[in-house]
Amino acid sequence: MELTGRITADAKVISLTDGRKVVRFSIALNDRYKPKGSDQWKQLITFVNCSCWQREALAPFLTKGTLVELAGRISVSAWKDAGGEAKGSLDFFVSSVKFHGGKAEKKTISTPVTVPAEGNTAEDLPF
Repeated sequence: MELTGRITADAKVISLTDGRKVVRFSIALNDRYKPKGSDQWKQLITFVNCSCWQREALAPFLTKGTLVELAGRISVSAWKDAGGEAKGSLDFFVSSVKFHGGKAEKKTISTPVTVPAEGNTAEDLPF
């Protein structure tokens, strides 16, 4: 599955007790539609929590406002809070990241960049 959205806050690297590291961040997916029989556009924003495992080198680039295209798999979490109210969230397990341009406030256009998988270095290139 692929999602494209803006990062809502700077990414954080979380260290687990078993030594693994996960980069956590969230994105906002913006959509708009015009309801039947209405002349007004409605804005719909969906927030998705993202996890990128064993790729902590990405964290400095995953900053608030950056437009990213993510590939991976999605899951849904549901629970009840202390007051018994039903809660839920969308969680996305990222396998690849493409950066599209800069932050929202910048008006530049750039070519999408694919971040190589961890372990790939310039020495791995065939030329």
